This record gives sequence, structure tokens and C-alpha cells, in this order.
Amino acid sequence: MPRNRYAAASHGFLGQDGRNPLVILDTARTQVLAYPTVTLIEQKAVSATTVDTGIAINLADDTVIEAAKLILAFGLHDILPSIPGIEERWGRTVLHCPYCHGIEFADRQLGVLYGSPLSAHQALLVAEWGPTTLFMNGAYLDTASRTKLDERGVTIEATPVRALAGADGGLSAVILGDDREILIDALYISPRSILASSLAEQLGVAIDEGPIGPIIRTDADRMTTYPGIYAAGDIARVPHSVSWAVADGVTAGTAAHRALVFG
Repeated sequence: MPRNRYAAASHGFLGQDGRNPLVILDTARTQVLAYPTVTLIEQKAVSATTVDTGIAINLADDTVIEAAKLILAFGLHDILPSIPGIEERWGRTVLHCPYCHGIEFADRQLGVLYGSPLSAHQALLVAEWGPTTLFMNGAYLDTASRTKLDERGVTIEATPVRALAGADGGLSAVILGDDREILIDALYISPRSILASSLAEQLGVAIDEGPIGPIIRTDADRMTTYPGIYAAGDIARVPHSVSWAVADGVTAGTAAHRALVFG
């Protein structure tokens, strides 16, 4: 399942703006399957090894598929903060990307939950769309970041967050540890992410630690550190968006094809 499945609509993807992510994916599968050289196998890839002819992928039904080239595009899992009310609002009123869900909440009360030094950067961006509060949740904020936030008019709230409130997946307030309620219409977070599959580790490609989680190391052609294995999408870049993932897929696909033809 796609990482953005919780969102009712996808934004920032030219030609697909406002469409449900699952509808976009189903349409893409239908269009790709119209080509006679494409086969879609709906089985989980459980393990992978390198072999003399390239790569061997073992599926959950014990099928083994061998290929000369491989493109990893299995995506990420987000690890949400353990605060009551976040999980059921994820992708609706608890959001990750101001560019994906920014204008939809413009001129409303916005919040950013501190999770790492990137959260201060996120709050500076979110403030472009409306009045913003950065909830430090008990964390420390350095003087330089505080000065920049003050200059942008961002309110800094030091008290830890206890829960979120709001009906039917909506968000009306952030409840603090001292029982105060801060009125908020949308809360931006920057959760840690992990690779959704262990295939990259099994194949021995280099994985770097990025600002919010692991990133598979690739070159300009999206080839990993192992020749013939490519990676595309959120697993191989930061920041993330559907548009960037699609572009990376094109880069990896054309690079793999050239490698097959020209060696």
C-alpha cells in the first residue's frame, strides 16, 4: 500500500491534483498493464540475493524470479509520535508536507510538533500559510532558531503535548500537559521513517542515515552502490513527494534500460 494512502487527496502532482492516491495508483497500474511486455505479480518479495546472472528475488509463494537489473521502489513506513489523537488524523489534519497540504489550510490556525531540529525549519515554512505555533513538546530550542521563529511571528509553546482533540478526524485543539487547549486546525509533524522492506539490506547496498531516517545511496542515474541495482522514490531521496518519486522512477527506468542495451 502507498505511503500516502491515508490522505483523501494528493496534491502537488501536476495533472492529478485533488485525486485520491489509491485511484491514482489503480489508474497507473491499468495504464502500465496495457503494454504487452508488462506483468504484474501481486506477491510480497521476502528476500533477495545476487547471483551470477544478476539478482534473484524470492516471493512469498516460494516463486523465484531472476533479473539482470533491479529497481527498488518499495517505499517507507512512517513512525508516528505516540500522542493520542495523531494516528487517526494522519494524512487528514495531521500532516507532513506543507507543499502537499499547505494551501488547503491557508489562513487557519496551524501547528508544528517538534520532533527534531528540522521541525524549526518546518515551522518557518508553515508560517507562510497562516498563524503558526511550534509545540516544543518538552524539547530544547537553540537561540538562533528561536530568533528566526520570532522574526517569522511563530509562537513557541514549551509545555509538552498530551493529546489532540476534534471530531471525525478533524482537529480543533492541541491539549497540553497542563490541560490548556490551543486552538489548531492542522498540525504538521516530521515523523521518523524506516524502509518498508529489508531487501536493500539483504542486497548489501549502501544505506545512509538521513535527516528523518535511512536513505538508500544512489548516483545521478539512481543506481545504488551495487551495479545493476537501482532505487527510486522516497527510499532514495529527501525531501519526498509523488512528483519527485515519479521523476526518480523515470530516471532509474531509463538508466536500467541503457545499461541492458549498452552494458
